[in-house]
Amino acid sequence: MKSLRLIISGRVQGVGYRDWIVAEAREHGVGGWVRNRGTDEVEALLSGDDEAVDAVLAACDRGPLYARVASIVATACEPAGEPIFRRLPSV
Repeated sequence: MKSLRLIISGRVQGVGYRDWIVAEAREHGVGGWVRNRGTDEVEALLSGDDEAVDAVLAACDRGPLYARVASIVATACEPAGEPIFRRLPSV
């Protein structure tokens, strides 16, 4: 079991990034959440099987069609406690 907190920067707001990551995470069976931050970044928490979390992390670097990911800072964290990946309100 692996849990990562991600801070994703670049052109990641207003391009469908959150909905895209929800679909990616659910496809891989990863739990957690995603939300926009007031700093023009996207924050996500991924929890699940090591390989599944790694697959979603790799996908996050690509992002959806109109996104341009500049960087991802990933740190280990406590599990999300969310079995289904969901979108949270912006902070």
